[in-house]
Amino acid sequence: VYDVRRKSDGDCDRWLVCTRDLKSGKVSERLYDAVVVASGHFSVPVLPDIPGIRAWDVAYPGVITHSKYYRKPDGFKDKNVVVVGNSFSGLDIANQISTVSKHPVWNSERSKKPNSQGSERWKKEMAEIAEFISPADARRALRFFDGQVVSEVDAVVFCTGYYYSFPFLSSLQPPVVVTGERVEHLYQHIFYIDQPTIAFVGMPFKVVPFRTWEGQAAVIARVWSGRLELPGKQEMRAWESDRITDRGAGRNFHDLSRLEDFRYHNNMVDWALQATSRVNDRIPPKWSEREASARKDIPAIKKAFADRGDARHLVRSVEELGFGFQDQSLLKAF
Repeated sequence: VYDVRRKSDGDCDRWLVCTRDLKSGKVSERLYDAVVVASGHFSVPVLPDIPGIRAWDVAYPGVITHSKYYRKPDGFKDKNVVVVGNSFSGLDIANQISTVSKHPVWNSERSKKPNSQGSERWKKEMAEIAEFISPADARRALRFFDGQVVSEVDAVVFCTGYYYSFPFLSSLQPPVVVTGERVEHLYQHIFYIDQPTIAFVGMPFKVVPFRTWEGQAAVIARVWSGRLELPGKQEMRAWESDRITDRGAGRNFHDLSRLEDFRYHNNMVDWALQATSRVNDRIPPKWSEREASARKDIPAIKKAFADRGDARHLVRSVEELGFGFQDQSLLKAF
């Protein structure tokens, strides 16, 4: 798909979807009543513009890369590696690379996570990178904000996320992407407020993906089938404005961490349940308090598991690690 735009079709406006076959080059156009954008947001990598990084990239081509291009650890054998980022991809990639690289793997992080797994002997947690030192002054060296310097670096892997990018929606006004840090003019992270017959699935992050998308899809299907009504545009814009006030207009807008994804999904299910019912209606399951309790404890569980060392492979339940279900009403107040 290279273009999606509104087009008058008789008495109504529809969506003209233009596609190009990547093998034959054949171009096709079809009209649709509605469009779901579910192309993900892991295409355009974020690389921080750190002082000296451009000169470094010229002097040492191929040393700087992004998790988008990571496939397996083999290419890092016996190398001195810096991994930037301590979220899911950063921790997983550092763990994999450590099986073949030199030790320690230098894990640069902007902020320390609670219950971070810092007991691994193969990893050294570092501050944020302050500077890629000029090749004229040192050999493949980085300076961190705490003053430490690491030299003879063979690889720097940025696990720093992605920009939102939908070039095929460039005709939309107002635009859905401006800075790339979030998708703009959406209601409930789903509906394009000015034309709600285009909807987005999968924009939030730090979520349990498939169940979250299932809840979104249940709402979209019921709205577009006329069984569920959207609020007016003023109310939808107010929701976006309130979200910006609460979380900011940048990347945190779509961040549903700290169990917010559970509450969000349950709200989607409750919303879908307001639709006019029909025979064999399918409703996604809601998250339970037991599941929320387990999710809340995952960082601590992972740390307790890692702290067991080689004996961790003998663990068969979270109870063995000292965790169990406690009803804390985690999903009720939202």
